[in-house]
Amino acid sequence: MKKRKLVLGSLLLGLLITSCDSSKKSANNSTSAAEPAVRSISILHTNDMHGSYMPFTTTTDNATAQTGDSIDNLVRFDRAEEIGGFAWLAGAIKSVREKRGEDMVILLDGGDTFSDDQLGNLTKGEAMIKLMNLVDYDLMALGNHDFDYGLEQTRNLEQLANFPMRAANIKEEDTNKPIFGEAYVIIEKQGLKIGLLPLSYRNTPLTGNPANIKGLRFETGINAIREQLPKLEEEADLIVVLSHEGMAVDKLIAEEVEGVDLIVGAHSHDVIYPPMKIKDTYIVQALSDASVLGETTVSLEEGKISNVEANYHYLWHDEVEPDPEVKELISQLRSEYRSKLEEKVTVADTIIGRQYKSESPFDKVVNNLMRENYDTEVAFMPGVGYGISLQDEVKSEDVYKLLPHPAKIITLELSGEQIKATLEQSAANINPKDKLKTVGGLIQTSGISYELDFTKPIGQRISDLKVNGQEIEPSRSYTVATHSGMLNGIHNYTEFKKGKNLEKTGKPLNEFIVEQLKKNEVLSFPENMGEVMIVQ
Repeated sequence: MKKRKLVLGSLLLGLLITSCDSSKKSANNSTSAAEPAVRSISILHTNDMHGSYMPFTTTTDNATAQTGDSIDNLVRFDRAEEIGGFAWLAGAIKSVREKRGEDMVILLDGGDTFSDDQLGNLTKGEAMIKLMNLVDYDLMALGNHDFDYGLEQTRNLEQLANFPMRAANIKEEDTNKPIFGEAYVIIEKQGLKIGLLPLSYRNTPLTGNPANIKGLRFETGINAIREQLPKLEEEADLIVVLSHEGMAVDKLIAEEVEGVDLIVGAHSHDVIYPPMKIKDTYIVQALSDASVLGETTVSLEEGKISNVEANYHYLWHDEVEPDPEVKELISQLRSEYRSKLEEKVTVADTIIGRQYKSESPFDKVVNNLMRENYDTEVAFMPGVGYGISLQDEVKSEDVYKLLPHPAKIITLELSGEQIKATLEQSAANINPKDKLKTVGGLIQTSGISYELDFTKPIGQRISDLKVNGQEIEPSRSYTVATHSGMLNGIHNYTEFKKGKNLEKTGKPLNEFIVEQLKKNEVLSFPENMGEVMIVQ
């Protein structure tokens, strides 16, 4: 396998996508008589794998986080069967390359790639990078969860990878330069120079441990594009943004910035079909959890895009053959940790999934267990968008797909007024005036019932608020269980650090939940679902 480790700025990679604006690139788009009238390329793309390298069984509801209750672009699997896994992903990639030819295919990943999984934790992300090396990625954008093991480990993984990890909008504070090298990559395919501009998530400091990104500054993707676009227009025939900003912000980029030909998206776990076109920019995205391989084929005629097609390869096991070399590597990577990964925890008698922008069954289970064991009136979990539903036998690695991070349980007291303010903040996070301020999903609760009305002004969306059936009293103190991420201000939740009688238990939440689930032979659907009424 050829080595693709790059020293950006001195080595040109090769790539191709498209251009909707021939005038801005006319100097680069002159074609000789020998060139074909129409040229095309297949851009293969994955995103938001979240460390998922093993197959899983889908459901027709919320098989993965964000497939069950997306507000902007609801996506659900049409059957309940086995799908995905990196060996099957590799098989699909190989099939496209064999069909199209190496010089007509590129492979990109949109970030949130190597953590959020128990094997990811045990290897600090190395497992996924080794698998990606085997299939020869061209570029990976850094997502917000790609710093979960700390900046130093992200640097180590970037060195381990035979492909670049980049983000134009992440700056090193001491140098004011983009992280890990140049802001963009130029790849050449079929005589065309393609500029790839990767973007991270602008609100990364609000989604994890601030210590993990110390020394970095996160800017908006729109500003990074505007900064780099003049240079890209000089160097590249076609400009592609590999964006971990999410579909809503990708649409803003297309509306506000001229000169981007294609946005290959991530972060919001969407399938965008057919490709969305806004002005002269196309937008695509390929779901999550290594369950789908996106193939966006761009055709050019006389230097201009003549056609863009998206084909999403759902990695159903009855349709795709696994790659044997990758399958063997997975077995090797698991061998040292197999007993931990496959330890039986409990059996789910129904599907227990995670919802992102509505009440989440799994998070309700977690909050109920915290309330019961720490004897509090209410419990909170942040709304997060990763994880695969539990069903049938639940193993340790299944729980860690939903609770991968070592956040520690805390208890404290909040006033009724602070609880209401926290719920209002959640509503503002999901639907702010400025789309760039969108962060996180619905805050998950237990013991609290309320109505959330998105048609009302920000700050006035929460009504009929009760704690354990009793109307909330603004000045009264209520006992609360949550975790250290909330105390640190994840998703703009600032009231927890103002709470009284704080007790840091030192108990990692993921370990606590595994222990509690082991005590019950059966995991059932939580009876107190329906505490939140949402009006759109």
